[in-house]
Parts: sequence; structure tokens; C-alpha cells
Amino acid sequence: MNRVVITGMGAISAIGSSAAELWEAAKAGKNGISRIERLDTSGFKATLAGEVKDFDPGAFMEKKEARRMDLYCQYALAAAVQAVSHSGLDAAGLDPWRVGVIVGSGVGGLSTLETEHSKLVEKGPLKVSPLFIPMMISNMAAGMISMRFGFRGPCQCVVTACATSTNTIGDAFRAIKHGYLDACVAGGAEATIVPMALAGFANMTALSQSGDPEAASIPFDRRREGFVMGEGAGIVVLESYDSAKARGAEILGEVAGYGTTGDAYHITSPDPGGEGAAMAMRLAMMEAGLSPEEVGYINAHGTGTPLNDKYETVAIKKAFGDAAGGVLVSSTKSMTGHMLGAAGGIEAIITAQALKEGIVPPTIGLLEQDPECDLDCVPLKARKADISAALSNSFGFGGHNASLLLKKV
Repeated sequence: MNRVVITGMGAISAIGSSAAELWEAAKAGKNGISRIERLDTSGFKATLAGEVKDFDPGAFMEKKEARRMDLYCQYALAAAVQAVSHSGLDAAGLDPWRVGVIVGSGVGGLSTLETEHSKLVEKGPLKVSPLFIPMMISNMAAGMISMRFGFRGPCQCVVTACATSTNTIGDAFRAIKHGYLDACVAGGAEATIVPMALAGFANMTALSQSGDPEAASIPFDRRREGFVMGEGAGIVVLESYDSAKARGAEILGEVAGYGTTGDAYHITSPDPGGEGAAMAMRLAMMEAGLSPEEVGYINAHGTGTPLNDKYETVAIKKAFGDAAGGVLVSSTKSMTGHMLGAAGGIEAIITAQALKEGIVPPTIGLLEQDPECDLDCVPLKARKADISAALSNSFGFGGHNASLLLKKV
């Protein structure tokens, strides 16, 4: 079995458009939530989001190329360019058949779907773009990344709602661990701050209706009422330890365990018993050969919805038993908003950086902790901590649970 390490990171988010910017902002507790500027929110129940500001696709791709991509795909390629450059993988001389791309999106090109549907209704079928389908489909980000770099190993897209990019990283980890690949680009991207998504999520009462950016995305707080939409991409380069050492790559962290399960319970609500989420965490720890007492931090799914935070607390207690009181827990969605299919990628990057520097990022906005979320949720400010292992959790509509166990190297 191969050890699997992280050698590159790339990020596009509301609090930073590189992995370095993201981490510095997370440590500082920067709030990326603000009033939506991209569209008129008159008549919408939710008016705040974690929008990416000042994104320039031209810094990462040709204008003609960008015009043929939905925004989610632009985000994915931009983050992948960062991650591959960071890792040096593009110049590593590895066998391209042994370098994969596993990148997903929970929703895919929803902006493109909205635009082209309007053309169909208003102007007729002949006005629908011939690029509509390739721009909309969720697998195109993986395809574009593969084409950009000439990586010819498995080119796949995982779609598991908000667990998407934790599953992509987990699948890439397993492929390298078991010797099918030497390296893999993995993560996810999302761009759903569009009318259809904003209305749909709000009307199912999933979104916070607060107009105050400081009191909208507030996981584990008794005042929480829903999540705040985020967007962007989180991409990592995973590589076998032997490959990374042989080419002198900087090792940023290690992926040592992965657990994924299904709740088999409900289309949107987590299982109140927390069994599926707890099992995902247990499996990740078991694969890494670690006990709960050896895990110092959990980057929680922590969406800020009434049910998720309550039931994730239940799941952590089941997975950790008597050790639950000693583990640090925080939700960085309090800063980025909920990036849906990109959340796990961004949060894996933050978790790896937390281990590397011994600093746990905070849950900002946590002023009135819910008694039913009675863990050490690191409120307001980052905390120094001597941690060597951490979990990153992601759970999605449909009962998808995924957990990654990361170690300091």
C-alpha cells in the first residue's frame, strides 16, 4: 500500500482566490458573507451569499476558452492551475496514464441552464447555444483539467451534493493508495449564486433569511436558521509518498483515511441518530489506524441549519465517545458560506493547513452556542493547538456522508 500525500493546493473562494489567501483569511476569521451583488435579489427570501469577488478567468485561461465554460468550470480550472503549479506536477515527467483527474460539482452549470432556458422560451429552440450541453454538464470540469495538462488516467466526476469534493478526494486517495495511480488532481467546484438556486434553496427553508452578514452563517449558534450560499473551487494534488519524495516535491500533508456511508433515511434531513455520519468518521479513523483520542480537530460540515448542526454533534459524540469533549471542532462555512460541491475541497485545504501550522480556524459569529451543540466549537478566534491528525466532514442531501482523515507530515 502507498502512503498518499498532498503536494499542491488551489482555491477560489469568498475569502481568498488562492490557497495561501484562503488560509490567511481563515486564520484571521475573515467574513466573506455580504449582500449579493451579481443579481437583483428583490423578492427573494435570501439576499446574502459568499460571493467570489474580482475573479479574472483571463489569469488562468484564454478568453475564448473561458467563453466556452460555465462559471463553475472556470473556477475549477483556475484552482487546478494553481494546485498543479504549486505541486510541480506539470513538469514532473510522470506517466500521464498514471495521473488522474477526479473533480466534481454538486449542481454543475446551473447559470448556463438558466440562460439557455430563457433563450428557448423567449426566442425559440434555434437560439439555444450549441455549447449548452458541454457547458452545463457536471463532468466538464474534470474534462477541461485533463485536457489542459494532458493527464490521461481516470477522468471522473463525482456528484454527491455537498459531499462531492470530499468523495472525490477520498476516491483519489484510494486509487493512489492501492497503486492504480501515481498522482491525481481532486476536488470540486460550484457556482450556484443564481436566481433558480437561490429561490429553490430558500423556498425549502434551507437558507438563512438574515440580512446581517455577521449573523447569517452562524453554525452551532442557537440563533441559526439556515446556511448561506457560497461558491468557488477547492482542488488538491494527491500523490504517492514515493513519487513526491523522488521528485523533491514539498509535502503539505497526508491523507491517511477515508470513510463514506449513506444514511438511507431522508432526501434532505440527516439521520437524527447520526449513525451514517458517525460510521464515516469511524471508518476514516480505522483506515488511518488512529483512535479518537489521537484526532485533535474536526472541520465540521457545520452548515448552520438547525438540523445539520444538531445531528452532526450527535454523530461526533457517537464516533468519539468519551473523547468527544477533548476534540476541537469548527465550521469554516461561517466565513466562506456553504460552497456545496466545492465545500469539501476548500475544507480539506484548510484542515491540512491547520495541521501544518498548529492553528485551528474559528467558527466566527458563534456568540450564543446552542446547548444541543455542546462541543468545543472554537468560537470567534483561531486557537493554537498541538494537533497531528484531523477529520474533515461533508454530508449531502440524499444521505451522503464522507469524512477524510488528514495527518501532519
